[in-house]
Amino acid sequence: MTNFVDSHCHINFPELYQNLDAILSKMETNHITHALCVSVTLDKFPDILTIANTYPHVFASVGVHPDYEDIEEPTVEELSHLALEKKVIAIGETGLDYFRIQGDLTWQRERFRTHIRAAIESKLPLIIHTRNAAKDTLEIMREEGADKVGGVMHCFTASLDVALEAIKLNFYISFSGIVTFKNATELKEVAKAIPLDRLLIETDSPYLAPMPHRGKINDPSYVIHVAEEIAKLKHISLDEVGKTTTDNFFKLFSKCRRSN
Repeated sequence: MTNFVDSHCHINFPELYQNLDAILSKMETNHITHALCVSVTLDKFPDILTIANTYPHVFASVGVHPDYEDIEEPTVEELSHLALEKKVIAIGETGLDYFRIQGDLTWQRERFRTHIRAAIESKLPLIIHTRNAAKDTLEIMREEGADKVGGVMHCFTASLDVALEAIKLNFYISFSGIVTFKNATELKEVAKAIPLDRLLIETDSPYLAPMPHRGKINDPSYVIHVAEEIAKLKHISLDEVGKTTTDNFFKLFSKCRRSN
């Protein structure tokens, strides 16, 4: 029986948390064995940790998303301390976003550097968000030595060249429901070209529901549709996608164990 892992979701967000038992039941029905609930602000991190500590098959990350302005900046020490929690298996979501926010984004780049330094100190992989900022993202990854811990370029939408440069830096490439969209022609070509042993699947739920659920609230059970699209694009079996992406998840996030 084919199993899958949702490598990036936000089940602590109200749209999903209010129906959490039903969400977890849907995961089981679709053979989604594990999920990584990803932090975007530190004030909500305790909620994520509570979920992860309650459910053995849910893991947590700690970090502050680049979209959040005018909040207290995390420090290397703070992130490293929170990363000591048993169920925290990654640092992030971090990175750069030049799409939603304009102007002087020095603060965003410094926040990104802080997360990379915390990841190296904690010996945990990074979860990186990049939008309209690939050049600067890769440059900072190189400057700060992100390859020492590796990680994942989550919800990937950039070019194949960017993906291959990230892979050189010891990163995986994760595809979300966007790859199932009919107009995602270029992204489908990227997915075809990425070696399966460097690929992860995710929902980024409650956002970006894949076909045939586009426009609805997304949840981790829908990651199976991402897997189906990858299988179709690569002309391989769904079993192979499930097995390899699950293996990749536990190889990258080595702090967690399948028996959890």
